[in-house]
Amino acid sequence: MSVSTRRLPLTALRTFEAAARHLSFKDAAEELCVSATTVSNQIRQLEKDCGFRLFDRHTRAVTLTDTGRSLANVLTGAFDDIRAELELHLASQPKTVTIAVGPIFGSRWLGPRLSQFGREHPGIDLVVHHGTRITGAEQLVTDLVVDWGTGVWHDLDATKLLDARYSPVISPEVSAEMGPITEPAQLAGLTIIHQHDRSEWRNWFALAGCPDLKIKNEIVVVDSNMVQRAVKDGQGAALGVFPFMDAEVRKGQMVKPFDIDLAPSRAFFLLCRRGALSKKSIRTVHDWIVSQALAEPQIG
Repeated sequence: MSVSTRRLPLTALRTFEAAARHLSFKDAAEELCVSATTVSNQIRQLEKDCGFRLFDRHTRAVTLTDTGRSLANVLTGAFDDIRAELELHLASQPKTVTIAVGPIFGSRWLGPRLSQFGREHPGIDLVVHHGTRITGAEQLVTDLVVDWGTGVWHDLDATKLLDARYSPVISPEVSAEMGPITEPAQLAGLTIIHQHDRSEWRNWFALAGCPDLKIKNEIVVVDSNMVQRAVKDGQGAALGVFPFMDAEVRKGQMVKPFDIDLAPSRAFFLLCRRGALSKKSIRTVHDWIVSQALAEPQIG
């Protein structure tokens, strides 16, 4: 009985090839995640459809017939060729890695480096998401995330990237209107812009020697980019996050009136699920970000 090429029993041929390599229906079944009975039935049906025996059955073993050995050699070579061809094309496909970052880290640190990453790793498609604060693995929806914290997250691996410092910043226009700024208390005449809460400004004023300073006007803004925009528009003073604001201060786009830097207890960390770095593409992105952070001038 001839077998039509339009109806080749590909599943049965794959089963036979595995059984021929192992010379065991049981081992073939384990490889294919089916039962040994399924393997035996598929091979019997293949022999029936082809009209010749592929195996000689013995009490505790099977051996290939001459025809079975010849067919097995052809099938093994064919499946190897198919596998190699698939792997060749899969290797040329970009590997997608996702990362979540907050607005200030994304716009001030990662964003300016994205083109460099693309040049150095063209085989990885890096997708950047807006990040929010997380406490553990159950909140992680991307491969990697950059978060601000003390270094302890539940069921996540954390690698420290950058320390940060806080110091007041104002716009050049506000600085010109105020004239020489020699005392931290002078800032109390401006609208004080807080991010998240008032504790950071309170700690900075205490560090600057005026812990009981009364502030007349203050607002709280959560988004860090919105805070910096408000400062540039001359709406008040905010605590700039350094080193992210270094370039703007150097270019005169922002004014840092005091060389008094508040060192918070938290820092920027790169997070991922435990075991995620065993995937080469994720490890590549992770290691690249860490290497870039290590190249940053150290604060302190």
